[in-house]
Amino acid sequence: MRTKHHKKPASATAQVFLTALRALPPKERAGVIAGIAEQDDLRKDLLDLAVIAERRNEPSRPLREYLAERGK
Repeated sequence: MRTKHHKKPASATAQVFLTALRALPPKERAGVIAGIAEQDDLRKDLLDLAVIAERRNEPSRPLREYLAERGK
């Protein structure tokens, strides 16, 4: 099931991987995700994506405004 925050993967290979992951039984899917989370670089990517998803609806502001505030 897709929600508005799920985007279709950019490549056919990524789509095949995602389809296969979704088809796994929950225990096996959890094992694959746990294996991904054990890899430092992939875990950091997952954490970045989680933060982006969590903050998606927050208001934005110009970079200059942020930098000016930070410089105070």
